[in-house]
Amino acid sequence: MTAAAPTTGPTSAAPPPAPGRPAMIRNPVLAGFHPDPSLLRVGEDYYLATSTFEWLPGVTLHHSRDLVNWRPLGGALTEERLIDLAGAPDSGGVWAPCLSYADGLFHLVYSHVRSLTGAYKDVRNWVTTAPSPTGPWSDPAPAPGGGFDPSLFHDTGPGGSGRSWLLWLSWDHRPGHDPFGGILLQEWDRTARRTVGPARRIFSGTPLGRTEGPHLYRKDGWYYLVTAEGGTSWEHAVTVARSRDVTGPYTPDPAGPLLTAYGDDALELQKAGHGSLVETPGGAWYLAHLTARPLTPRGACVLGRETALQRVHWTLDGWPRVDGDAGPGRPSVQVPAPTGERLSSQPPAAAPANVLDPGWMTLRRHPDPSWLTRTGAHDGTPGLRLRGGESLSSLHEQSLVARRQQHLRFTAGTTVSFRPRSPQHMAGLVHFYNTQLWHYAHVTWTEEQGRVLRLAVCDRGRYSEPAPLVRLPPDGPVRLRLTGRGSEAAFSWSVGTDPDVRAEHPLGPALDVARLSDEYATVGDGAHFSSWGFTGAFIGVCAQDLTGGGRPAGFTALDYQERTPPGLEAKGPGGMPDDR
Repeated sequence: MTAAAPTTGPTSAAPPPAPGRPAMIRNPVLAGFHPDPSLLRVGEDYYLATSTFEWLPGVTLHHSRDLVNWRPLGGALTEERLIDLAGAPDSGGVWAPCLSYADGLFHLVYSHVRSLTGAYKDVRNWVTTAPSPTGPWSDPAPAPGGGFDPSLFHDTGPGGSGRSWLLWLSWDHRPGHDPFGGILLQEWDRTARRTVGPARRIFSGTPLGRTEGPHLYRKDGWYYLVTAEGGTSWEHAVTVARSRDVTGPYTPDPAGPLLTAYGDDALELQKAGHGSLVETPGGAWYLAHLTARPLTPRGACVLGRETALQRVHWTLDGWPRVDGDAGPGRPSVQVPAPTGERLSSQPPAAAPANVLDPGWMTLRRHPDPSWLTRTGAHDGTPGLRLRGGESLSSLHEQSLVARRQQHLRFTAGTTVSFRPRSPQHMAGLVHFYNTQLWHYAHVTWTEEQGRVLRLAVCDRGRYSEPAPLVRLPPDGPVRLRLTGRGSEAAFSWSVGTDPDVRAEHPLGPALDVARLSDEYATVGDGAHFSSWGFTGAFIGVCAQDLTGGGRPAGFTALDYQERTPPGLEAKGPGGMPDDR
């Protein structure tokens, strides 16, 4: 949510450097749920593409001119013809996009995961192109399936062949086989938009195992294969192998992982892995990677997996190395920015107009006037009108609009205008992880008391109401607020439009936000998991009409901001709170 109205998305910006001191990159550069970064430079412009899973628009895009300041461009997959997520399982949907550039076109390759628990992964891979990162994106062309994390490498640089290559992980469901069946490579015809020639298995990984997330680069006559290994949790790592021929064989770096946080629980940035490389115009190299910040050592990462950058240098014998303040091969919070390049946060073009601006997302269905409209543009009170959809447990037609939680200490609120006439009518403020994990303060109705306020909790599918119902006036707006304090968050409420927080009343006890995390969502026996958690906590507004009548609810005064401990001030551009 944004202050006062849903008009802008979060912007990452670092404070200006002190006179005489170099600019610094401050990690994570994309706070909150922004995993699996694909980093690309085209001319002076840098782009980051990150996974969105069941959230829409698919594939979140950011732009920078200096690697320090990042501005959201919204999502790439904004139409059903590009991605249809109806019925997508929790933590399914859009995985591990790769953004590349050739022939004057941006190429976006991504996985659409339709099932992921148990032994199987049902995945469809697609390639779409556009003249600009803001589109318009072409109808997607199918790419080989049988696995996930596809990427494209265009060997179009000096001395290159001009050919393009598709890479992806081969998934093996058979008992007795490593499910991470190695990295496959096949030539991609950019004109025909299809693969040609045989698929080759070019890399089976290092002893870390669970090899995935391939990206390929060419430098000084070598082809470098960057992969993610060790799984997506604490043992996560970035590894590198190289070959003189694009088809292999690829030899792993004898020094071990390029980057990992494993073995040092004191590091602020944990789970470092799934990386991609970029070279600056000045010849410096950087690694984008996912990371996470637990509440406690090995504890819940409520903000989800985030994006960070590390400086890379090359050894005399041609291997990349990360050396930062945290030590060799460790993720650092402060990283020197490129020198000799101007600082600028302006994108080359504005994001396309839509019902929602960058920073806002919907769950499994694209914004459409049939269920979501902006309101009040002419009376000075901008807001949203939602027609009631299915329950918060639905994998299909939910009426939910949300933004990432990006701070451990925050306040978020909205004013709800809603006249329910049935217990199956609901509208309010939700702290949401997935369809099985959420906290929900909402206006509804009972036969005994009429219009009431209810607090509901879903804990791995187990529903409860941890607070007594609050009887409300039969009509009029209700102000709802959620206040996060690290490991817990609490709802409060008031009637009318008075913004004075002293007039608010608590709604139930403080709730454990560790439930809203990848760690809590992931359930399994170490082999086949019954549920996965790959996303992060969201805060949003939603409406349900389980009768199917689509009873509408209005939301105004939507806000979200960081709360700082006493004695500290929030810092950010334009007086807005910093997104870290």
